[in-house]
Amino acid sequence: MTAIKLTDLARLHRSGQARGITSVCSAHPIVLRAALRHGREHNSTVLIEATCNQVNHNGGYTGMTPADFADLVFDLAREEGCPRDLILLGGDHLGPNPWRHLPADEAMEQACEMMEAYVSAGFRKLHLDASMGCANEPGALDDETTARRAASLAKRAEETAAKSDLPLPLYIIGTEVPPPGGADHALDEITPTAHDAARATIAVHHKIFTEHGLSEMLGRVIGLVVQPGVEFGNHNVIPYDTAKARDLIRVLEPHEGLVFEAHSTDYQGTGPLSELVRDGFSILKVGPELTFVLREALYALDLIASDMLPDYGDRPLYHAMEELMQAKPENWARHYHGTDTELRVMRHYSLSDRIRYYWTEQKARAAVADLLAALRDQTVPLPLMWQHLPRAAEAAGRPLDPEALLIRRVSDTLSEYHAACALEEA
Repeated sequence: MTAIKLTDLARLHRSGQARGITSVCSAHPIVLRAALRHGREHNSTVLIEATCNQVNHNGGYTGMTPADFADLVFDLAREEGCPRDLILLGGDHLGPNPWRHLPADEAMEQACEMMEAYVSAGFRKLHLDASMGCANEPGALDDETTARRAASLAKRAEETAAKSDLPLPLYIIGTEVPPPGGADHALDEITPTAHDAARATIAVHHKIFTEHGLSEMLGRVIGLVVQPGVEFGNHNVIPYDTAKARDLIRVLEPHEGLVFEAHSTDYQGTGPLSELVRDGFSILKVGPELTFVLREALYALDLIASDMLPDYGDRPLYHAMEELMQAKPENWARHYHGTDTELRVMRHYSLSDRIRYYWTEQKARAAVADLLAALRDQTVPLPLMWQHLPRAAEAAGRPLDPEALLIRRVSDTLSEYHAACALEEA
């Protein structure tokens, strides 16, 4: 079957043949490898996105520029045998957020330079997000100011693509999204975006972009970010409820080329994800769940090695990660609250998975490498696999390939998304 493209989504939704595309939001090589392998095996579009804080022209918190990130993805794709024409790179929340401590003019110039770097590196799906205030501005800006700044970003993107003879970008507008990485507290209910607010976002962007001479570009605005009423906190998940989003869903009716993009769809499961796709939320973003299940598998292997190998030690990976997070609390301290016991549990097991920021640290890399080396080609008894990693019970009784097992665990989650996105095949 031919892979669904982003530009197919609106047409398919309006014709009653709704399809979706999963947006993988992660820089972890194992997650990326799993996504590329899954795309190759299913001949499906592999949409991989980086955020402005994670990857930018100054390096971001990963230390990677857009060109570095693209090289990483395509190097892994070659190793996995994933055809390049299945891969689409996207930039998420592209705007002044990393530089919001600066005056607006300076922050926007940095954002425009970042945009140029993304487009030059081959990123074609661009989420324009200039909604945040900069120095001496309100935290959230009005719709018109947001749209004017988004137009400046789009203009730089268009100029860069034309100058370099690159394909013209596809755009996502709108900024009403859950907090990045999930909420910091237990949640009871999430209210979907009001339908009149969504309509106003579309109208003001159309007006401002036209004023900036970007009318032709409007035909390549393919998605609107809204809050469909889904979210996850540290301990719980708010599932999608079609009835609560009914008025919002109707916003798409007069806009033939638009679908919704849904953020923080992690942990929803195939049922709610399928409902989202049916209702026009055709781009499903997932990130923390993928690194959560990766951590789950790593910790299970840590327990297996601890129980089985006398020289391995007592959960050295777990203890290395605890020491690392205690020594560098800046990535979790503002997000987790409670007693010492509650904090320790959240550091390792929170659904927001802020442990994902630590896997690139040398101490973490060394502990993972030791774990994989200790278990490689070991034969794990079936009862021990049942105890710690029952999903991979078929790997028991024969020489273990721990890297393949980790990729398989991430692929299990990607398969849930694939089933939701390919509704007519399910």
